Amino acid sequence: MAKKAASFAALGGLVFSTDAGRHCPDCSKPVDACICKQTVIPAGDGIARVRRESKGRGGKTVTTITGVPLAEDALKELATTLKKRCGTGGALKDGIIEIQGDHVELLLAELIKHGFKAKKSGG
Repeated sequence: MAKKAASFAALGGLVFSTDAGRHCPDCSKPVDACICKQTVIPAGDGIARVRRESKGRGGKTVTTITGVPLAEDALKELATTLKKRCGTGGALKDGIIEIQGDHVELLLAELIKHGFKAKKSGG
């Protein structure tokens, strides 16, 4: 266990530093110029799974899409396209596209039209 510094002098003059705060840990570039996350495609079986969820959302229904084999930027564009097609809002969180409302069948058709393997998941 590290000892706690008793005074500012014990810190060696360093009080606060932003040296490692906004840099990518992989490529050491600033976060906005990082190319690591743009080229990473998530590992999986290549099948987009579409399901309806309402648990933990105050009773509101959300359609989620997981497993889409795209990089982060392309995934954002796909999420925007799907939200516009459904006429609702949504979000992209940790590689999972969330569309407000129950749009499972419509999203399955759209994903297949875009060339993805898609299947309904859950009940």
